[in-house]
Amino acid sequence: MAWNPEHPELITRREAILRVSVLLGGVALVGGNVLLTGCSPDGRRRSTAQLFTSDDIALLDEIADTILPETSTPGAKAAETGAFMALMVTDTYDESDQEVFREGLRTIDERCQEMHGTSFMAATPEQRLALLERLDQEAMEHMDARSEARRRRNEQRSAAAEAASDTGAAAEAQAQLPDQRQEGALGAEGGSGAAAITADSPTHYFRMMKELAMLGYFTSEIGYTQHMRYVEAPGRFDPCVPYTPGDKIWAPHA
Repeated sequence: MAWNPEHPELITRREAILRVSVLLGGVALVGGNVLLTGCSPDGRRRSTAQLFTSDDIALLDEIADTILPETSTPGAKAAETGAFMALMVTDTYDESDQEVFREGLRTIDERCQEMHGTSFMAATPEQRLALLERLDQEAMEHMDARSEARRRRNEQRSAAAEAASDTGAAAEAQAQLPDQRQEGALGAEGGSGAAAITADSPTHYFRMMKELAMLGYFTSEIGYTQHMRYVEAPGRFDPCVPYTPGDKIWAPHA
């Protein structure tokens, strides 16, 4: 069965976020705090249709399906992951991240036109994969550069605070702190004409899409019961289970 926002959760939100964070290298998901509390970031409930058209959701389905294609089990499109992604952006992202995500959809089509001379929806599976692999590399470089910029900023602030403590000149040290817009700025690689990446640069749009595609798929009924092996609680205790290479992993209980 495809993902249904009214279907009872098979796992807790916290478990879902933890699992996808591990798959993505331990980095916190955009909007993760809001997802845990179940509240929209500004306290208001918005309609997905206000941010995404049916064409946008169809494009998200194809992007997610390129990341998680059909193999021996159904892919992300079969789980209607595009609709899940749109809902999560609407309900858990703040306005600035929503704009980054939506602009990313337009950018993907532009990059596909540059790379293959066609839109993403009209591209072949091979063309789509080639583009997303390039974007994935750019996203990793972007996130690494931002992490390095934040590390430098923290070191500079710690050094300034320590100096202020030693000399008692806290106000003077604060005034000498580097401007956040300049400190730790690193040139963004992989994208022509890209702006310098600073500690306050937003998450890369493709990182957002990859996070939500994986979260949506691995918390859907298809992902949970077909991609993984699921046994309804209470199940039983098996202290030693034979393992055959290639076996599906077991889905944890809620």
